[in-house]
Amino acid sequence: MDKPYLRMLSNPQLENPILVQGLPGFGNVGRIAAHFMVKFFKAKHFAELYSPTFSDYISITSKGIAYLPKYDFYHAQMDKNSLIIMSSEIQPPFDDVTSHYNACEEILNVAESLGCKFIVTLGGVPLTEDKTEIFVAATSNRLATDFMEKGGVIYSKGRIVGGTGLTLALAKERNLTGVCLLGTTLGFKADREAGFLVFKFLMKALGQEIKDGLNKKDTTSE
Repeated sequence: MDKPYLRMLSNPQLENPILVQGLPGFGNVGRIAAHFMVKFFKAKHFAELYSPTFSDYISITSKGIAYLPKYDFYHAQMDKNSLIIMSSEIQPPFDDVTSHYNACEEILNVAESLGCKFIVTLGGVPLTEDKTEIFVAATSNRLATDFMEKGGVIYSKGRIVGGTGLTLALAKERNLTGVCLLGTTLGFKADREAGFLVFKFLMKALGQEIKDGLNKKDTTSE
């Protein structure tokens, strides 16, 4: 494999789609939140993205089957918008800047090819104190203010590591709009609580408030 390859498993009919990206990172918050979305909407797996810039290891299933690292895409339908939920077990190596740029560009290529104009990236932000908040960064002041009014806290003068931030910034360069939601977490251990709170916040922002919803344990193991 010498270039990225998108494998389409089906061709869903999408209406004003929104891309939601949840990758591993601090507390695996983004990935966990994306999995809650897949569970809640019973989203259907429709595409896989492979790339030679991904990590140089493979994963093995419980039955001993090997498979390449990949980004998975799922689709679901809300009242007025389709959702494209993108998640993965991997990101490119953190010291390989070029690979990170290439991977994020490929994600956006897929999003644009499917008609996405708005993206949401999900992740975690480490804190040394036990404080529950959702931080917000956006492609415009208007969007940042809008999500702040929904209960978020502006993430000012900080850095967002990896694809969670890079996808958002590259989307802005393509004149796409979007936000990044960061759940506070105490460390690198999988933080289901933070992932669940990011999931609930996004659902409320999209007009799909979670009341009884999913149990916090109702996601794949991290």
